[in-house]
Amino acid sequence: LFLWWQNCLVTEIAHAALGYLRCHTYQNIRETAFVYAITAAGVTHAVTQACSMGELLQCGCEATRSRVPPPRLASIGPTEGVKWEWGGCGDDVEFGYEKSKQFMDARRRKGKSDIRTLIDLHNNEAGRLAVKNYLRTECKCHGLSGSCTLRTCWKKMPHFREVGDRLLERFNGASKVMGGNDGKTLIPVGQNIKPPDKQDLIYSAESPDFCLPNRKTGSLGTRGRMCNSTALDVSGCDLLCCERGYRDETVVLEENCLCRFHWCCVVQCKKCLVRKELSLCH
Repeated sequence: LFLWWQNCLVTEIAHAALGYLRCHTYQNIRETAFVYAITAAGVTHAVTQACSMGELLQCGCEATRSRVPPPRLASIGPTEGVKWEWGGCGDDVEFGYEKSKQFMDARRRKGKSDIRTLIDLHNNEAGRLAVKNYLRTECKCHGLSGSCTLRTCWKKMPHFREVGDRLLERFNGASKVMGGNDGKTLIPVGQNIKPPDKQDLIYSAESPDFCLPNRKTGSLGTRGRMCNSTALDVSGCDLLCCERGYRDETVVLEENCLCRFHWCCVVQCKKCLVRKELSLCH
């Protein structure tokens, strides 16, 4: 129960963070869409993972499946003639999905007709689907001398880094929308643009200029930010520094090194001084 309370507390903190974001930025911009989606995905992922780890009383591993055989996996090799069965501890993503839906959509209930509610609910769902729709199949071989006469397979969630990368792609291709006349639909802005699907991120207002500090929008600006002088994407110095230029600095940092695992179960590291070359925005 205490662990369940902890998950509820984490979700409330997420709500508070989203509320702070809304108070300090323009509403329904593309950055807000990403924050809503990644938070909903994070709740889904965290609750599902806690279920699989046995940390929650209300859930556990996914129930044994009665489905078609899992697809052939390159890492397993040929599967022709190999018996299989669903087993192991599959991730119960449906439970995590439903709990995320309850928590994240609580303040934006369906049925409301304002565009802000419709956009928030859409982006919450996009985040959850970035976890739910990309389960991978893992299998383990059984048999004498590794003969793999039987395979036990289960479903696992994607790594959260993969979820974040997928949502970042959706962020870069986010669709601008406006409310329909019926108050219940969203219409893409612009001609010859396909309607966004359930996994696309959407927004209704243009983002402010984040290059300079602005208390009204909550922007801290990019002065002093670390950048990549060789990258051509948004992490590159040309874009991140807003064409103000950058400077190279050599800094000495203290990092963990020569880490060793001692049975059981402690990891001990030494401290090493590391010299790094950094590029910082003017």
